[in-house]
Amino acid sequence: MVSILRKEAFALPEGMIYLDGNSLGPMPKMMPDHLSQMLEAEWGHLLIKGWNAAGWMEQPSRVGDMVGRLIGAPPQSVVMGDTLSIKVYQAVAAGLKLNPGRRVILSDTGNFPTDLYMVEGLINTLGQGYVLRTVAPEEVADAITDEVAVVMLTQVDYRTGRMHDMNAITQAAHDKGAVMLWDLAHSAGAIPVDLTASQAEMAVGCTYKYLNGGPGAPAFIYVRPDLADRIEPALSGWLGHQAPFDFVLNYKPGAGIERMRVGTPPVMQMTALEAAMRLWEDVDMHDLRAASIALQEQFIAEVEARVPTLTLASPRDPEARGSQVSFHFAQGYAAMQALIHLDVIGDFRAPDIMRFGFTPLYLDAADVSTAVDLIVKVMDEKLWDDPKYKTRNKVT
Repeated sequence: MVSILRKEAFALPEGMIYLDGNSLGPMPKMMPDHLSQMLEAEWGHLLIKGWNAAGWMEQPSRVGDMVGRLIGAPPQSVVMGDTLSIKVYQAVAAGLKLNPGRRVILSDTGNFPTDLYMVEGLINTLGQGYVLRTVAPEEVADAITDEVAVVMLTQVDYRTGRMHDMNAITQAAHDKGAVMLWDLAHSAGAIPVDLTASQAEMAVGCTYKYLNGGPGAPAFIYVRPDLADRIEPALSGWLGHQAPFDFVLNYKPGAGIERMRVGTPPVMQMTALEAAMRLWEDVDMHDLRAASIALQEQFIAEVEARVPTLTLASPRDPEARGSQVSFHFAQGYAAMQALIHLDVIGDFRAPDIMRFGFTPLYLDAADVSTAVDLIVKVMDEKLWDDPKYKTRNKVT
């Protein structure tokens, strides 16, 4: 297996074992200099000329191609901008228009809640008898019926890491005439994805997790190329117009994926992401996946051997989970806070999930063993029972 470790490229505090890249990736070391250059030489010196001279207006498509390479999307089929919630809304609304005779949006109970919230809001806005139907993750394929307009799933479950079979589910959706939408929030930069092979109509995702774009980094949206000039954007923003600077009063969609742009791109955030994406230029996703699985298997084996009070919540089969490992523990929140105090950074997801992400660009086997040593300390010494660890923060 080819080593892809590049720990020296990331700004990680000495002594910290960072197992939360599945929630927020660490900052690449070159980021301050890169952003300083953008602020001083572009915004500071060029001012508004930067939209043309520095290529700010083309940045959402340019960076979209960089992300697209990691998810098996052809050039000019991915565009960046807005938040993942906005992109979910756009994609579901467009999918419903592709299937005008149907009224069911199907998802699963393991989906990230904001995706479901956005669909509920869309349904309330449309008011045409649409319904959101959720089933257990393992029941999705059998629940795709002739009533379903859009199947909307997150490929990797944010709590447990359980992973859907993208190609099989997409084929099941197509067999019933449904549009397939994948949320790749826990997939992009974590596992090999091939949207072209899957033939899914659309995909969305965020870039502040495994792709290290920073807090608030822009989301992406993919539309299958044969549909890109047919899709009808529900959010018809001015930068999705075919000629935004003609300032005509009626909306005319732009060409291809460009029509899925909405408002002004966040240039500073986009610049940070573009810099981070350069770290991925020579990363083979299959090598990364193999390294991730090796770290996960080591972690599971060591935790189960030494900490019997934790119960595996993730699939045991490594091929059935993404790039995270989760354990059940009734006092999981307090235990995670105690671990964080010892500089082992994971996170907690209600009701009882202790969640650990595995990112081989900056984690190695020694980090895993050190993390397990400290988990043992927290559990054996019952450090989690200290009242200071039991007060919930706003972000868990």
